[in-house]
Amino acid sequence: MNGKNRKDIFPGLAVDIVLKQDQRTGKRTRGIVKDILTNSATHPHGIKVRLEDGQVGRVQEILRQP
Repeated sequence: MNGKNRKDIFPGLAVDIVLKQDQRTGKRTRGIVKDILTNSATHPHGIKVRLEDGQVGRVQEILRQP
């Protein structure tokens, strides 16, 4: 599942994100969602989230639900 719909994302979800500095290369970072930072229902580049380790990026893929 992609990360473009806010309704599909919630705290505790395992996701792959792209950090701001990795947008050119597309390098993904894996982590657990702590906070959802995007207010709109959808976003074409992915919903922006903060991971439990503090990193911020846009969700590229939802890995699994707890």
